[in-house]
Amino acid sequence: MTERSMPVPEGLAGMRVDAGVARLLGLSRTAVAAVAEGGGIEIDGVRAGKSDRLHTGAWLSVQLPQSPVPVQNTPLEVEDMNILYSDDDIVAVDKPPGVAAHAGAGWHGPTVLGHLAAAGFRISTSGIHERQGIVQRLDAGTSGVMVVALSERAYTVLKRAFKERTVDKRYHAVVQGHPDLSSGTIDAPIGRHRGGDWKFAVVEGGRHSITHYDTSEMFRSASLLDIHLETGRTHQIRVHFAALHHPCVGDPTYGCDPVLAKRLGLQRQWLHARSLAFAHPADGRRIEITSPYPADLQHALDVLRTES
Repeated sequence: MTERSMPVPEGLAGMRVDAGVARLLGLSRTAVAAVAEGGGIEIDGVRAGKSDRLHTGAWLSVQLPQSPVPVQNTPLEVEDMNILYSDDDIVAVDKPPGVAAHAGAGWHGPTVLGHLAAAGFRISTSGIHERQGIVQRLDAGTSGVMVVALSERAYTVLKRAFKERTVDKRYHAVVQGHPDLSSGTIDAPIGRHRGGDWKFAVVEGGRHSITHYDTSEMFRSASLLDIHLETGRTHQIRVHFAALHHPCVGDPTYGCDPVLAKRLGLQRQWLHARSLAFAHPADGRRIEITSPYPADLQHALDVLRTES
């Protein structure tokens, strides 16, 4: 039995015990829930359940049945992951679907950091070893542009920029049907879905979440949207548009039409991190990096245009 004790950091305040401890210790949420159910987690000396909430400065004690196995970003080049931009401070990749940002408990597939290591990039930043250089993330199933810090200067500046929301993050998504407003803002809190550990929903008391969108193109059965994220919650775009009854095409988790997805040849949601724009951490010049559509998403667009 191994005990880990520490104060709850500010960034985990308000999170559920299972989610917060999983993030803090690099474990799976399921594993942390099992520890909590066995009485292995205490907050300020009081036994905590998996759904209790963490608060800043509280003393957290976790009894682990065994030391967690260290996770590593195995150097492995990923096919179709291109370098969009690089210099001494940053590198931007065109991440394909099926690739995680970094290694983590329960993930055994390829990672962005593993690809960069295999390609000869050296990351010299602070932070947890398996997350060095990470200033933002994309879901494993989402394609598009992602930036990684190579220097400590870039890591510090970009972490602050993402936290203060000065980075312009634009996504493109194809959603079912036509939103009532061609342009609009969705301001709705997001939290865990009651029915599944890896699913989210618009819920009362969830985390503040804002999505801005404009319709770029309308088809007979769907719409192509240009989306600007003001916040960056997990599955934010997918959850917000599903709540409007316009889920991303190809996204069965959030209620897409499987017939339409099959007709378009989609094996995943039509969602792409299109561009990032920010002040370069070295000299402050504005830089914008854009990712082209991957073949599967472009094919689906072509079919929609042909049908319309």
